[in-house]
Amino acid sequence: MSIYLTKDGLNNLKKELDHLKRVERPAISAQIAEARDKGDLSENAEYDAAKEAQGLLELKISKMEATLSEAVVIDESQLDTDKVLILSKVKLKNVANGMELEYTLVPENEADLKAKKISVESPIGKGLLGKKQGDVAEIQVPSGIMKFEVVEIGR
Repeated sequence: MSIYLTKDGLNNLKKELDHLKRVERPAISAQIAEARDKGDLSENAEYDAAKEAQGLLELKISKMEATLSEAVVIDESQLDTDKVLILSKVKLKNVANGMELEYTLVPENEADLKAKKISVESPIGKGLLGKKQGDVAEIQVPSGIMKFEVVEIGR
């Protein structure tokens, strides 16, 4: 199964993985060594906590490595601007109140609402995929159905 990432998303993932391996992993190893030096391991809470933190870190590292091994970088230059696709920057108008919004549709793991990046897996993202300029998307949200007119599609 492929995991789609933008070039920035791939670079950020690589940086984070590198940080975990070069900084976090040695720090936890040092904590374990320090706790081990304090004597009896059977009743050493610091040692147990450090070993648990090490296990969680190694799990996180292995998940990130798996993501990288399945990553496919999306070539933005090959994407069509006639309809809403992943990486489309979409200007919307809420039909009910006339309010305009602008979002970029991104892969699930790059979603960041503060940066106006919504996941293609979210209800709004799914509802917008394939729409063209002028289309009205009816999107089921917890409070009911919202209607958004696609005002503009860009990159």
